[in-house]
Amino acid sequence: MSDKKESGSFNTFEEEPKKVSFIFPNGDRYEGECSKSASGVMMRSGAGKHTSANGIIYTGEWHEDKMHGRGTLQHPSGGLYEGEFKDNMYHGTGTYTFPDGSIYKGQFHKNRLEGEGAFTNTQGLVWMGEFHGKAALGLKMQHNI
Repeated sequence: MSDKKESGSFNTFEEEPKKVSFIFPNGDRYEGECSKSASGVMMRSGAGKHTSANGIIYTGEWHEDKMHGRGTLQHPSGGLYEGEFKDNMYHGTGTYTFPDGSIYKGQFHKNRLEGEGAFTNTQGLVWMGEFHGKAALGLKMQHNI
């Protein structure tokens, strides 16, 4: 037996992620790092870029085949999220730019605006405070004096 690794094969004893380029049956594409799970299944893990057939682009960190860590998610509508992900969801600190140009910077929890944040509307007015999904009672407008 040889310790030599063959190009394109995956060694179950190897811990290093492999660089791959893959096209899924639905037309999605992934370019980045993959590693084998304990059960031998290849999963996106490490840094990579996933482009869906409908134009959604995620560039960032992966863990166990899920968006997890820091990344950027671009929507065909013009919406853009830059920040932390956990289990395929916006989770942690991030910035969401809406298609109309308004921006939310702050905390996210399971894809929801949740916690301290600032919303800048299309006129440039900044509203700060506690956000709870679609509710944001007691926001304060920032005044530039």
